[in-house]
Amino acid sequence: MKLLVISGGRHPYEESTPILETFLKSAGHDVTATEDGAVLANASSMATYDALVFNTRRENAADFKELRLSESEQEGIINYVKSGKGFVCLHISGCGADYWPEFAQITGGGWVTGTSFHPPYGTFDVKVKQAGHVGVSGVSDFTTSDELYMGIEYSSDNDVFLEGTSEEGTWPWGPDRKDTHMPAGTFPLGWTRSYGQGKVFTLLLGHDGKSFESPEFQKMVLNGVQWATA
Repeated sequence: MKLLVISGGRHPYEESTPILETFLKSAGHDVTATEDGAVLANASSMATYDALVFNTRRENAADFKELRLSESEQEGIINYVKSGKGFVCLHISGCGADYWPEFAQITGGGWVTGTSFHPPYGTFDVKVKQAGHVGVSGVSDFTTSDELYMGIEYSSDNDVFLEGTSEEGTWPWGPDRKDTHMPAGTFPLGWTRSYGQGKVFTLLLGHDGKSFESPEFQKMVLNGVQWATA
C-alpha cells in the first residue's frame, strides 16, 4: 500500500518516525513521511495514497502553532477519509480537537490538552479486550514501556480492542509539576471506527522510540494499515 506519514511536533518523533518508516517498509508498503501538512490540502496528491498515518502532534499550542492544521488541510482530511480512504492515528496524534472539533468525530477521541493526563512513562500491562478483533490479530496480552493515557475524549461508538489498567497514585503533573491524584481504572488504548466511507484505526500507544520497538505495537500498526486499506 502507498502510505503518507505525517510527523512532527512536541514529542520525540525524531526517534519514533524512522522506526515507523522502517517497519512499514519492511512489510512491503510504499511510505512517504513528511512534517509538511500542506499535502493534506492537495486532493489530487492525497488521492494517490491508500492510507494516511498520523504520528504527530498538531494542537493549538503557542510554541507549535506553525504545525496547527489550516482550514484547507482540515477539509482535506475530512474529504479524504469520508471518500473511503484509511486513517491510522497514533498516540497523541488525535490531539487537535481544541481548535477543530470535527477531528474528534474522525478519530473517535484522543488526548485533550489541559484535561487528559497519565502516570509517569514506565512499564505497564496491556490487555487484549477483543481477541477476535482485527486490530490485535496475532497479539496477546503484553507488557510495554509507554504512557497510559487517562481522561481522554472518547466516543461511545468506538469498537475497543485494547486497554490498560493503572493503579491509583499521586504523581507530578502539568507545567508546574504539581502533585496530582490519578485514579485506578481500566482505560481504552485502541479502537476502530468508521467516518463516512473511511476506516479509522486509533492506537494510543507509541510515545517514543522504545515504545515503537515493541513487537506487539508494530504488529498492531500493521494490522491497522491492512484493515484500513481493505
